[in-house]
Amino acid sequence: MNNEVYYQRERTAELQSEFIRRVYNWMGIGLATTALVAMFTASSQSMLQLIFATPMVFFGLIAVELGLVIALSAAINRLQASTAALMFFIYSALNGLTLSAIFLAYTQASIASTFFITAGTFAAMSIYGYSTKRDLTSWRSFLFMGLIGIILASVVNLFLHSESIYWVVTIGGVLVFVGLTAYDTQKIKEMAYQGFGNAEMERKGAVIGALRLYLDFINLFLLLLRLFGGRRE
Repeated sequence: MNNEVYYQRERTAELQSEFIRRVYNWMGIGLATTALVAMFTASSQSMLQLIFATPMVFFGLIAVELGLVIALSAAINRLQASTAALMFFIYSALNGLTLSAIFLAYTQASIASTFFITAGTFAAMSIYGYSTKRDLTSWRSFLFMGLIGIILASVVNLFLHSESIYWVVTIGGVLVFVGLTAYDTQKIKEMAYQGFGNAEMERKGAVIGALRLYLDFINLFLLLLRLFGGRRE
C-alpha cells in the first residue's frame, strides 16, 4: 500500500512538472515571437511609419490584441488546443508590432539590461509561487484592486501629466505584477491537476497558463523599463 501511494505521488509530481514545462515552453515561444517581431519592425522605417504615423492602424492593433486576450481567456474551454495556440502566437506577434516603439524611446543597452533584471525578478517570484506551501489566494483581491487602481491612475494621468502620479503608478505596478507572477504561478500549478488524463485539456491549460505568465512578464518588463531604461537623446 505504501509503495502504491509513493508511486502515485511520484507519478503526479512527474505529470505536474511536465505540465509546468509546457507552460514555460509556450511562454518562451510567445516572448521570442514578440522580441523578433519588435526588432524587425524597429529596423523597418516603412513598418514604423505604417504603425505609428497612422493612429487608426496603431489603435486597431491594440483593439485586436485586447480582443484576442479576452476571447482566448473566455472561450478556452470551447476552443481546440490548436486554435488556442494559434491565437496566442498571433497575439504575441501583434504585441511585437506595438512594442517596437520601445526601440525608438530607449537605448538597446538599457532594453537588454532591463530584460535581464525582469527575467531574474520573474524567475525568483515564479519559483516562490511554485514552491511555497502558503496559499496565495488571499493576494487575489489586493492584487486585483491594485491593478484597477493603476489602470485608473494611468488614464487620469493622460490628462494631468503629473510626474508624481507617473512614478506612483510605475512603482505600484511593479509591486502588483511581482505579486501576480507568484500568484499566477501557484494557480497554474493547481491547473495541472485539472487536465490529468486528458491530453487536449492539458494542451489548452498550458496555453492559457502561458498567456497569464506572458502578460505578467511583459507588463513587469515595461514598468521596470520606466525605472531603469536609458532614453535616447
